[in-house]
Amino acid sequence: MSLTSIMLCPEASQYVCRVSSSHSPLSFLQDFQRGTVLPAIRAALALGCRVQTCSQFDRKHYFYADQPAGYQITQYYKPFATSGNIALYDHDGIAPEDGHAVEIGIQQVQMEQDTAKTVLQPPSEAMLDFNRVSHPLIEIITLPQIHQPQTAAVCVKKIQALLQAVNAVTTGMELGGLRADVNVSVRPKDQKEAALGQRTEIKNLSSIKAVEDAIVAERNRQIAILESGGVIAGETRGWTLGASDTVKLRGKEGEVDYRYMPDPDLGPLIISGVSISACGMAMLALADSTLQNLIAKLAETLPQLPDQIVEELVQSHDLTVKDAKTLVELDEGMRLDYYDLVHAEFMALRLRRGDPTNMNGFVDKKPGVVIANWVLHEMGGLLSTSECTFSPQRVSAKDLAYIIFLLETEEITGRTAKQLLAKIFHGDKRDVEAIISDENLRLVHLSQDEYVAMARELLDSNPVMVAQIKEKGQTGKLGFFMGQMMRKGEGKVVAPKAEATLKDLLGLMKS
Repeated sequence: MSLTSIMLCPEASQYVCRVSSSHSPLSFLQDFQRGTVLPAIRAALALGCRVQTCSQFDRKHYFYADQPAGYQITQYYKPFATSGNIALYDHDGIAPEDGHAVEIGIQQVQMEQDTAKTVLQPPSEAMLDFNRVSHPLIEIITLPQIHQPQTAAVCVKKIQALLQAVNAVTTGMELGGLRADVNVSVRPKDQKEAALGQRTEIKNLSSIKAVEDAIVAERNRQIAILESGGVIAGETRGWTLGASDTVKLRGKEGEVDYRYMPDPDLGPLIISGVSISACGMAMLALADSTLQNLIAKLAETLPQLPDQIVEELVQSHDLTVKDAKTLVELDEGMRLDYYDLVHAEFMALRLRRGDPTNMNGFVDKKPGVVIANWVLHEMGGLLSTSECTFSPQRVSAKDLAYIIFLLETEEITGRTAKQLLAKIFHGDKRDVEAIISDENLRLVHLSQDEYVAMARELLDSNPVMVAQIKEKGQTGKLGFFMGQMMRKGEGKVVAPKAEATLKDLLGLMKS
C-alpha cells in the first residue's frame, strides 16, 4: 500500500534494513498505524466491497524462513472488507470463451503484514530480502470463478489499474508493488457442475505474463498427472519467468495447520460510527468524532475509476474504446492527463476565435478524436523512433493544441503540422508561430480553379485507374490521386479539398 511507515510501527518504510535500529521491523512492540486504513478502504471501495465497521487481527502460524517471528499478522476471522466484484470485458482482453463480459466475485479484502522476499538461487539455495518485512499490504481474495488463464491475467491487470487509480498502491507489479498468488485446480471438461479438484498455489508471481504462463504450466502438469492415473498433492509451488514447469516449494498446509488465533497485542479495528462496546476492546478505535463518516467521505472523494473514464471518453469525446483504454493505461495515467490538457487548451482557442463548436476542417469529427490521434499516434510514433519515454514537457500541451488548431482552421497542412510537432519534440525552442514565420510554413490557399486543374491533369494522365474507379467501383484508388495532389501542391494542398475535387470530377459526389 502507498504508505510511508510499516504496518505495526512508526518506523519509515524504506528499502534499506537498519538492523541495529531500536525500531527494527524484527523487534518492536506492536503499535498499529492508523494511516494504514485509508488506502485499504479506498481499495475496498474501488472493488465494490462492503467495508466492515469492526474487524480484527489474527496470527497465522507457520515456520518458514521468510517469517522469522513464526507467525504473520492477518485478518482471517473478521476481514475488514467483503463481498465485492470486478467486471471484465472483451475489450479488456478476456479469453474468447468467456464471451463479452464476466464478473468475478471478491470474497474478502484483508490487511496483513508483508513477509521477506525469497529469491531462488537454483539448484538448491535461496536468498532472503528482509527490507519489506512488516510493510502493510492488503490481500484480495477472489472467488473461484475464473476458468481461463488469459482471463486470470486480465483480472490481475485490472485490479492493478483500480488500485493505482485510487492511490492504494505504491507501484505496479514490475517494481513489486503488487504480487499475485494463483490457486489452480482442474476438472473434466464435460463435468462443469462437478466440484473442483485438489488445488495447488503458485506464490509471488510478479508480472501479468507470469500469471498466465504459470497457470497454463500448472494446468498442464495437473492434467498430465491425472491422465496417467496419479493424484494431485496440495502444494505451494513456484514459477520462474521463462520456465516450462512449476516447482514444488513446500507441502500445502491446511487451515487447521496455521492455528489461527486472535492477536493478543492488537485489539479490534473499529471504523466509523459503530458502538465500540459491540466489538469489545477499543484499543484501535477509529470512531472518534472526526472519523464518524470516514467510509462515506472516502467514497464521495474517490477518483474516477478506469472503466468510468473510458465510458466518458467514448460517450462525450467520441473516442473508440481501444483509444480510450490506451489513453487510460499508458504511462501510468500521464498520457490521459496530457490529453485532457491539450483538449482544454484547444477548446479555449476555439472560444477565443469565436466558434465554440467546430471550424472548417473538422466538421465531421469532435475534436477529441483528432486530439487523441495526435496524442497517441503522432506523438507515439516520435517516441517509438526516438526510443524514449513519454514526458509532457517534451511538447507542451499548449503547443500541441495550437498546432492542431492551426490545422483545423486550415492555416497549415497536415504535413506541416507533423513537421512542427517533430521540430518541437526534438528540441526546437522557438514557439510555433516563430517556426512557421521563419520557415515560411503558413498555408497559401490555392483557388478552386487551381485544385480542378491539378486534379484533371492527374486524372487525364491515368485513364486506366480512372476507369477502375468509375466502372468497377475501386474507390480505394482515390488515395493514389490524393497523394499525388499533395506532393504536386508542395504543401499548399488541403486534403479535404483535394478529395472533394477528385470526387466531383469522377462523379462520386453524393447528390
